[in-house]
Amino acid sequence: MPGFVTLARLSDLPTGGALEVEHGGSIYALFRLDDGRVFALDGICPHQGGPLAEGGCVGTVVTCPWHGWQFDVRDGRSPTFTRIRQPGFAVRVVGDDVMVEVP
Repeated sequence: MPGFVTLARLSDLPTGGALEVEHGGSIYALFRLDDGRVFALDGICPHQGGPLAEGGCVGTVVTCPWHGWQFDVRDGRSPTFTRIRQPGFAVRVVGDDVMVEVP
């Protein structure tokens, strides 16, 4: 059922870090920026299925650890391949709950 679901605890997502979460057969990559904002992208890189949450995030850009594809965690846009956009999901933080709007 679509809607917001709790996928993680904020306390499990360090500032400047990422976390991979599975829900309903899908993989989500959660990112907590240095300023505390939290974003969610489809966790599987469209290039060859690399785990985006394992990539390094510099500023707002995550780099897939397998082949270097990059995406802005705020909107999923690739800074190098302008026609490619990684699906993103709305996030709410309620107390310690990181809630993501899943399809």
